[in-house]
Amino acid sequence: MEIIFFVTFSYFSLLIVKYNFKLSTKATIFTNLIEKNQGIIHKICRIYTDDELSHEDLFQEIVLQLWRSYDSFKGDAKFSTWMYRVSLNTAIILIRKKHKSIQISNLEYQSLNIKSEDINSETEEQLQLLYAAIKMLNNMERALVLMYLDDLPYKEIAETIGISEVNARVKMNRVKQKLKEIITKIDQ
Repeated sequence: MEIIFFVTFSYFSLLIVKYNFKLSTKATIFTNLIEKNQGIIHKICRIYTDDELSHEDLFQEIVLQLWRSYDSFKGDAKFSTWMYRVSLNTAIILIRKKHKSIQISNLEYQSLNIKSEDINSETEEQLQLLYAAIKMLNNMERALVLMYLDDLPYKEIAETIGISEVNARVKMNRVKQKLKEIITKIDQ
């Protein structure tokens, strides 16, 4: 008998995997880990999609790839670090396959850890400038900014991207400088 299981994540009803046996301990653990860390996937989807439908599609593809790759998770790093790496790689590969230009759409304030009541018109304007500048970055730079804004330590950023911690710091400093230059040009 074929069993299909669904997991509901906020407004998504997601088909994770089809397989021919009852829900295993492995699948239960995986489902719990995804549910606990789903914010990571949503943030990546917001960075790399233009609309809600694309967001949902990418979310499903990422979760499916995480399931396919789950056996490769050895526990050497935190699950969230491994999840970032697989999710970012999946998003970038899918975007490249579609030959689309990558745009940021409607980044939510929560991804910047800002509460809406803390936002005034000046802050709103600054955020819009930041979003416009981020749209102009390449995939690697966007990934760095995403993790930096998520307050991940440089060690974890480095592990996720597959570079040294020193290189992650250097790249982030360059991206910050690049963002300043872009914002200055946009703001003129």
